[in-house]
Amino acid sequence: MRMLVGALLVLLFCFRGRAGLSPHFLKQPEDLVVLLGEEAWLPCALGAYRGLVQWTKDGLALGGERDLPGWSRYWISGNAASGQHDLHIRPVELEDEASYECQATQAGLRSRPAQLLVLVPPEPPQVLGGPSVSLVAGVPSNLTCRSRGDARPNPELLWLRDGVRLDGTTFHQILLKEGTTGSVESTLFLTPSSHDDGATLVCRARSQALPTGRDTAITLNLQYPPVVTLSAEPQTVQEGEKVTFLCQATAQPPVTGYRWAKGGSPVLGARGPRLEIVADVSFLTEPVSCEVSNAVGSANRSTALDVLFGPILQTKPEATSVDMGEDASFSCAWHGNPLPRITWTRLGGTQVLSSRPTLRLSSVGPEDAGDYVCRAEPGRSGLGGGAAEARLTVNAPPVVTALHSAPAFLRGPARVQCLVFASPAPEAVVWSWDEGFLEAGSRGRFLVETFAAPEGLGGQGPGLISVLHISGTQESDFSRGFNCSARNRLGEGGTQVYLGRRDSLPTVRIVAGVAAAVTTLLMIITGVALCSWRHGKSSFSKQKNMVRIPGSSDGSSSRGPGEEETGSSEDRGPIVPSDHSDLVLDEKEALETKDPTNGYYKVRGVSVSLSLGEAPGGGLFLPPPPPLRLPGTPTFYDFNPHLDMVPPCKLYRARAGYLTTPHPRAFTSYIKPTSFGAPDLTSGTPPFHYAAFPIPTHQRLQTHV
Repeated sequence: MRMLVGALLVLLFCFRGRAGLSPHFLKQPEDLVVLLGEEAWLPCALGAYRGLVQWTKDGLALGGERDLPGWSRYWISGNAASGQHDLHIRPVELEDEASYECQATQAGLRSRPAQLLVLVPPEPPQVLGGPSVSLVAGVPSNLTCRSRGDARPNPELLWLRDGVRLDGTTFHQILLKEGTTGSVESTLFLTPSSHDDGATLVCRARSQALPTGRDTAITLNLQYPPVVTLSAEPQTVQEGEKVTFLCQATAQPPVTGYRWAKGGSPVLGARGPRLEIVADVSFLTEPVSCEVSNAVGSANRSTALDVLFGPILQTKPEATSVDMGEDASFSCAWHGNPLPRITWTRLGGTQVLSSRPTLRLSSVGPEDAGDYVCRAEPGRSGLGGGAAEARLTVNAPPVVTALHSAPAFLRGPARVQCLVFASPAPEAVVWSWDEGFLEAGSRGRFLVETFAAPEGLGGQGPGLISVLHISGTQESDFSRGFNCSARNRLGEGGTQVYLGRRDSLPTVRIVAGVAAAVTTLLMIITGVALCSWRHGKSSFSKQKNMVRIPGSSDGSSSRGPGEEETGSSEDRGPIVPSDHSDLVLDEKEALETKDPTNGYYKVRGVSVSLSLGEAPGGGLFLPPPPPLRLPGTPTFYDFNPHLDMVPPCKLYRARAGYLTTPHPRAFTSYIKPTSFGAPDLTSGTPPFHYAAFPIPTHQRLQTHV
């Protein structure tokens, strides 16, 4: 098959060679697009043709000369002998846009028509309001870009920012009356923000004639309300410390005013961009805000502080009362920053019963009654904690406890006491003994009084103290017990109270009295000894005189018939002669003297014998007696005014004995008190505070020398 095709080609060549070649186009013109003002080149080449060649424009012959007279911008180039007949147009104008043909007139050959298309690049577009466009931030706006001229084809308008094409544009054309396009517009819709201030937008017109396009740039000049930044220094602050707020704003046009508020309420006196204030707990829930204004509008920002503060009690635990065996619970809530740690303890105790806001006690008993403390401990802030108390009352049968009662004298007043704790309150407190009972009021020798116990006595909350008064005790009162009982709706309780007996004056009082008497005597003896030593060489004669306390009540002298009186008794006191054998006691009599209390206190007295220097005239020197005395009263001598003077005295001896007294009795009988008072509970006496009874009042034992 291949051999057959080759043979046919050889025969065809030989046939053409014998017959000769006919004219033909070696190259024909093609459609051409050229920019306005540039050169257009339409090629045309013929083979086996030596005749006339011409170009036509839309069927109009341009001529056969090579320089094409009458067409100044047209010419034909190439070697005619070789068949080159190219058409050149420079510069191309819009009128050159037509259909061109290359013709070999003698051979009757016409090339295919070639369409010349003249492109006109677009002019730089125009943005309305440019090159600086003023907009208001936050207000929807539009920008218009327009391209005018005879651009071919019509340009495409694009909006760009930082080389990135923007969306949100519309495109439309404005038609001329003839139906041709007159201009092209593109509108960009946008809602600018303050961040767009100073931004550069580009409108680009591009087409086939100018693919790179032509740009027109504009700058956005925004007017916007203030953009506010609010900060606090420090952001975390201790309660009571000072904090500074700084309000910074950018605005166009400039800022015209500041306004500060806290929790929505204006801060009076704050006008500038800076606010200094002392932080407290309210700043956690009431943020601080700053509002800034200008001609366009206003904006505000707010911030809350992290204020560290100690615990604040929000929910206080409430006292509760439950029956024995039931469950009890307490709740409390504390607020603090940071959150405080909550612990429950008993009042006065250290054991932690719970670390939660609610304390639950199951099957409570009387021992659970008391005060419970909900304590909030400080966190890492180190601020002080707080505490709240609540009382648990356990309803149970009464608990009756005997209180210590002071011992009493036989046939004297006495009282016995008991302490009653009961919740609910006891219906009755009853005293009973062998021959009867008494709930209230009086009966014979007995009287019942009831008082409220001091708060917290016994650690079981409020209680009652019941006192049984006994008037004129008997022997049987010291040997039997008095029963104190109480009852309420939950049961009954009671206890036995015993009365102690008081026999004699306490030893301590005896020792104290003796010590005081001895001390007084020693002081007197020492003073007299000093007097005697200082006047040992005086000219007064020595004569033994004894101290005498007269037994008569009229103040007359007891001198004997041979006594003399020297000097005035008003100046030197009475002169007592030496013959006073009735006052001189020997050792045996001193040891056998009787008790001046007639056995009531079983004590011994002290008698002192003194020798004083004799006064001029041979008498005893004594101070003058008081000028005014009632008839029948003993004579008392006051030595106090003479302690600073040195009388002519001399100590002879002092011996033990009873102090003599002119008073017929040392003590009076016991006087019964007329009323009873509330028990006096002094602290520090276990297990309960004791009551103090009225002490019988006796006349003081007076000793006269």
